[in-house]
Amino acid sequence: MEGLNTRTVLVTGSNRGIGLEIVKQLVGQGNRPACIFATCRDPEGPGAQELRNLAAKHQGIEIIPLDTCKLPTIKAAAARVTEKLNGAGLNLLINNAGILKLSTVESETEENMAQVYKTNVIGPMLVSQAFLPLLRKAAQESPQKGMSCGKAAIVNMSSECGSITNLFAWEFDQVISYRCSKTALNMLTRCQSQGFAKDEILCITFHPGWLQTDMGNQLGPPPLTLECSVRGVLKTLAGLSEKDNGAFVNWEGKNLPW
Repeated sequence: MEGLNTRTVLVTGSNRGIGLEIVKQLVGQGNRPACIFATCRDPEGPGAQELRNLAAKHQGIEIIPLDTCKLPTIKAAAARVTEKLNGAGLNLLINNAGILKLSTVESETEENMAQVYKTNVIGPMLVSQAFLPLLRKAAQESPQKGMSCGKAAIVNMSSECGSITNLFAWEFDQVISYRCSKTALNMLTRCQSQGFAKDEILCITFHPGWLQTDMGNQLGPPPLTLECSVRGVLKTLAGLSEKDNGAFVNWEGKNLPW
């Protein structure tokens, strides 16, 4: 797969699910990135064994601890990536880490709402802020015109569950805190697209589909495999430009209603 042409990528939540599959497919590209920063909360734990095995087989994968709910780990990760890049910038930031709590309008709790919002909205905001200097550097030093994921971009993994218009998969589960968090993440992305437009940093919010993952399986039988989704995600990312800045798109490249 040739697909996405970018030199440096950072993926949060890369020890499983979508994040891990993104790293797998990136290293399988003919024009694979020179540096893939794969972050997760516990790189040494049993949950990251598959990621560690992947890094052992492929050069250029740097596993870095980063908990999106803990600012000190975000700052430490940004410092480490800055050191590893040795003066270069970061082309692509994929805010993928997220959580889901099953709930209904009647059963949703203050604790769950706060935890899910902190992970799914505040986390991507803080990570984007921490890596903004590296994204700006990549954009400033790129010979490319306009915007692209090969130049400088923030990709926020959202969900059609956050679409107020579609209210996707309501019949399977209400997941109130998850839906509200993804709607808020969509707004954050729109704000980022405006705030960072002058820096020519592309900002996009993404629905990867209802997937056969630990998270997706909680809602019922998902129709889409990880491999198929991520293949579509990377193909779509490869074709994005300034006309897509601030858009809400799915793994097939189709625009979704807010």
